[in-house]
Amino acid sequence: MEAGARFAGKSVVITGAASGIGRAATLLFAREGATVFAADLNLAGAEALAREDEAIIPVACDVCEDGQIKALMDHAAGTCGGIDVLFNNAAAGGARGRIDEVDAAGWDWTMNLVLRSVAMGIHHAVPHMRGRKGAAIVNTSSVAAVGPGYSPTAYAVAKAGVLHLTKCAATDLAQFGIRVNAVQPGFINTNIFTASMEMPAELVDQAKAMILQMSSAAQPVPRPGMPEDIANAVAFLASDAASFVTGTSLIVDGGITVGPRHSWDPEAPGLFDALQAMADAAKQG
Repeated sequence: MEAGARFAGKSVVITGAASGIGRAATLLFAREGATVFAADLNLAGAEALAREDEAIIPVACDVCEDGQIKALMDHAAGTCGGIDVLFNNAAAGGARGRIDEVDAAGWDWTMNLVLRSVAMGIHHAVPHMRGRKGAAIVNTSSVAAVGPGYSPTAYAVAKAGVLHLTKCAATDLAQFGIRVNAVQPGFINTNIFTASMEMPAELVDQAKAMILQMSSAAQPVPRPGMPEDIANAVAFLASDAASFVTGTSLIVDGGITVGPRHSWDPEAPGLFDALQAMADAAKQG
């Protein structure tokens, strides 16, 4: 196979394709030979993306609407004869606030957008993926799934659900030759949380710059995460190179979840460093 043609002849469906991680993944899969159905609530954004590569087909889709998810999968399969790769990526920050502050409507909206959409994406894609060689599904979870402090509570719980759904779906679909995995981004330079806050346009760039500065200093890898970092991981999980990988997740977070700051930052001593310093001082005294 020629370099850059890992997905030649493949049909790929990506939700949340118009921006951020979805956009980077759409361009990557198209560049590597796939026909990509770029689905997004923002159809104008998907259409603009399609103008960058003729292999990209824009589709309007609200993943909170089950009928629209089914129509997306049926359209992709009807156009290409089936679906080879599904990347369930669409999401937003969801309801904000502590558990005592989130009401039922906000909770349900977050679960529908972040978790149910993934379940129904898989549900409606599977009939078009059965028996296709190398069929693969990748779901976007988050480092928020591993513990509190990375996102609003409702979003974190929903993303933890995506992780468990990934494992369950992998066992359900193994009989059909379909692999299912997840990717867990850390702090990535996208607008996922600013978009859900109805932030004025003039503040979005400032917010993204703040995220870049804070994230690059909060992890062992001293640079901000970019959408392309996640797109590369998704492409690996969807490729034949990962043919022995299913039911698991790949954390792509610059190391932010590896341990407390003092475990990797020599300028931030931890408890044992402080105790050793006390012992050394006592010996010298």
